[in-house]
Amino acid sequence: MAKTKTVFVCSECGQEYSKWNGRCTACGSWNTIEEAEPAPVIGGKSAAPLGELKFSPINDISYDDETRYSTGISELDRVLGGGLVKGSLVLIGGDPGIGKSTLLLQICGHMGGQYNILYVSGEESERQIKLRADRLGVSNSGLMLASGNNCESIIQGVKKAKPDIVIIDSIQTITSSGISSSAGSVVQVRECTNAFMHLAKSEEIPIFIVSHVNKDGGIAGPKIMEHIVDTVLYFEGDKQLSYRILRAIKNRFGSTNEIGVFRMDDDGLQEVANPSEMMLSGRSAPVSGSAVVCTVEGTRPILAEVQALVTKSTLSAPRRVATGFDYNRLYMLLAVLEKRTGFFFGGVDVYVNIVGGLRLDEPAADLAVALALYSGLCDKIIPDKLMVFGEVGLGGEVRAVSHVRERVKEGARLGFERCIIPKQSFSSLSKSESYGIQIIGVRTLEQAFRAINGDKKENNT
Repeated sequence: MAKTKTVFVCSECGQEYSKWNGRCTACGSWNTIEEAEPAPVIGGKSAAPLGELKFSPINDISYDDETRYSTGISELDRVLGGGLVKGSLVLIGGDPGIGKSTLLLQICGHMGGQYNILYVSGEESERQIKLRADRLGVSNSGLMLASGNNCESIIQGVKKAKPDIVIIDSIQTITSSGISSSAGSVVQVRECTNAFMHLAKSEEIPIFIVSHVNKDGGIAGPKIMEHIVDTVLYFEGDKQLSYRILRAIKNRFGSTNEIGVFRMDDDGLQEVANPSEMMLSGRSAPVSGSAVVCTVEGTRPILAEVQALVTKSTLSAPRRVATGFDYNRLYMLLAVLEKRTGFFFGGVDVYVNIVGGLRLDEPAADLAVALALYSGLCDKIIPDKLMVFGEVGLGGEVRAVSHVRERVKEGARLGFERCIIPKQSFSSLSKSESYGIQIIGVRTLEQAFRAINGDKKENNT
C-alpha cells in the first residue's frame, strides 16, 4: 500500500513545503509551518466528467432591481456599496467580542420578516443562539437556526431549504469530511470557503461567513481565503470602548473607502448617523496639544480630534507612542518639525492619540498632527473653533488634498469659525459660494503656526 504523502503548510499564508522549516519564506512568519495532508486532487479516473463551458455575450446578460438586498442597516449598506448582492460571499472579521455575531443577528431581525434566513453556528447550540436573539429583540418567522460543523451537511441543507440568505458562524469551526485535518487548519478553511463560494454562485444565495483573527489582528487562515470571497469586512475599535467602525478591505461590488460607524449598547449595535458629532462630543475646555482635523472616508467627511502630549523624558531614548496614527509617519513629522521649523523634540516623550478609536490613514491629517505637536511642545492652545487639514511634505510645505469643499462645509455645519487649508486648495473652492467659515490658506508650517496665533497677514477668504 502506497504511503500517504505529507506536506507542511504555513498557518498564516497557506504556503506549502515538502519539509518542515522554522520560518516561512513567503510571509516571513516564524514557527507557523505545520504538518498536514495534501488537499484532494481534482481530476483522475474517479472524477466526474467535466461539463461544457458555456459562453454568454455581455449584452445578453441582464439583472433587475432585486439584484441587491437592503439589510435594513444603512451603515452596513453603505459599506457594502448599496446593499447585499445576490450570490455574493461576504467575509466578516474582527477581534473577539467586537460585535460580529451581534451585527449578523441584527441583520436577521431586519430582514427576517421579508426573506428566509438560515443561521448556521458551529460554536453555539440553537438554544444559545435563541437566548442571544431574545436579548437583541430578534424574533422573526423567516429566521431558521441550525447548529452543525460539517460542510457537506450544511450545503445539502441549504439546497433543500433554499433560503434567501445564509450565515455561517464561523468558518474556523467548519470541517469537510474529505479532509482529515482538524477544524481551523489551513486546508480545512481553504476548501470549506471554496465550497461555500460555489454554493453562493450556483444557487444565487448571498452568504455571510464569520472569521476569527490571528494574533496580529489579520483574518485567520490562508490569505487565499480573502481572494476567494467577494467582500471582506473588518470591525475596528477597542472593545472596551462603545464605538465600532466597520471597514471594507475588499469589495467587488462597491468602494473600499466607505466606513460604517456603530455604537455598542446593551441592546446591540446602534447606527451613528453623524460620526463627526460623536468624535467631538467629549471635548473639554481647550488645552494645549489638541487639534481638530477633517478626514474623508470614502465620500463621508468626518471631524476627529488629534491629541498630542509632549513631556520631558527621563529616558536616554525618548518614547514615541501613536494610537490611531501611523507610527512611521509620526517620526517623519517630528523630523520635519526639527529640521524645517527649529523645534527640538529630542529630549521629550511624544504621545499622539486619535480620540474615539478612529484611525487616520490619509495624508490630510499631517497638518493637524504637526500643529498638535507644536501646541504640546510650546504649551500654546489652539483655538477651540479652528479646524485644519493638509499634507505636510519633507520640505515643511503644506500640500493640497482632495475633497476640500466637503471638508470645509462639514466644519461650518458643526459650528467651526476658522479653517486652515493648503493654499493650493483654494482652486477647489467656488468664489461665488458662501461657506460660512473663515478660510485661511497656508503654504508652509511656519505660516500655519502664525495662523493659529492670530496673525492676520495670512491669505484669507
